[in-house]
Formats: sequence, C-alpha cells, structure tokens
Amino acid sequence: MPDTEAIFLTGTGTEVGKTVVAAAIARTLAGEGRRVAVFKPAVTGLDEPTDGQPADHELLRTAAGSDQSDEEIAPYRYGPPASPHLAAALAGEQIDPARLRAAAAAAAEDADALVCEGVGGLLVPLAPGYLVRDLAADLGYPLVVAAPPGLGAINHTLLTLEAARAAGLRVAMVVLTPWPAEPTEIERSNRETIAELGDVRVETLAPLDLAAAATWPALRP
Repeated sequence: MPDTEAIFLTGTGTEVGKTVVAAAIARTLAGEGRRVAVFKPAVTGLDEPTDGQPADHELLRTAAGSDQSDEEIAPYRYGPPASPHLAAALAGEQIDPARLRAAAAAAAEDADALVCEGVGGLLVPLAPGYLVRDLAADLGYPLVVAAPPGLGAINHTLLTLEAARAAGLRVAMVVLTPWPAEPTEIERSNRETIAELGDVRVETLAPLDLAAAATWPALRP
C-alpha cells in the first residue's frame, strides 16, 4: 500500500475521544474525495448500553463513507467492556497479531487513505506479550494521540509520547478533545505546555454532533 496515506489513532487512555478524532479525520479525508478505509483491531463493550450512539466501528464506517463489513473493520468484537486480551479470553479465544496485520493491509488495499484506531492506550495488551504499541510499530503508520484537555493532560500525554517514541514511532499530532468554546486557563496552558515539552503539533476538536457529520470541522493529520 505504498500510495495509501495511513495514520494510527491512539489515546492517553480509554474514553478520551479516540473514535471521535478518528471519525473526524476519516470524514475530512473522504470530503477531499479520497476512498477512505477504516480499521480497529478489536472492539469491546458491545454489551454495554449505548444511549443510541453507534459502536466504534459503525461510527468509523459512517464517517469514512465506507462499505466495509464489521469483520473487515474490526476482526475481533466482544461484549464485555474489558481490555481486548481479557475480552478474548472470556470468549475462549486469543487475538492473533498476524490476523490483525493482514486485516489492516487488506483494508488499505483498495483505499487512498486508511484510518486505524487502537484500543485504549498504547500499552494495552491485545494478546499476551503483544501490545497496541506493538501493532502500531508493525504497521508503521504515524500516530495521532487523542487526549482530554483538562487537569492531568500534560502528564498523560507526555507519557504517551515517550512510550511512542521509545518504540520508534513518529507522532504526527496530539488532538485535545472535547475542546470547549471558552477554554479555561488550565486548558489553554495544557495545550501550550504539551506542544512545547512534547515538541509536537497540538490541535483541538470541539464536541461533535455524531448524527450530523456535515457540521464537523475539518481535521487533517
């Protein structure tokens, strides 16, 4: 896939806006006329109440305008809201790293751009001895890091950058989300401090109306 532009979304933890950022990027690329494919190695928590919100792989597919199947987007899908390695064990199986690499390559095959979203943070295990970071390193795509903008953002984000760079990964940018219309002094300072200490581009993304993709701002890695 030498001509396919690709990025890998990670976060400073779980529930920090990774899927929303990935969807915004996928939507932006599709809006440029690109054929966009999406990929997520595993989805967990499908048994949890959603309040009408789509599952991660469903939101990614809609944002990209993709016709990929659930299986093509997320090879492993589990009900319990647990780390992928545990969710797989509870289902009596183990996630196969080779299958993940092959699925990502297949997703990119007929696409102009590929947006991959990890699970939790970089050091979350997908299988015993195989972390999300290992998959990101195997795929070799630049990273985009999603982080909440409030208290704790500096430490959590810089730790994620350090973990990424220790594995030889290139970080394209950090996205702070949900960015408020009137950021506090702490939030503004966090953005500036992360950019300076992390030597990284820092963008922001306001809360999105997930049912109205046409209103989303452009977000380009």
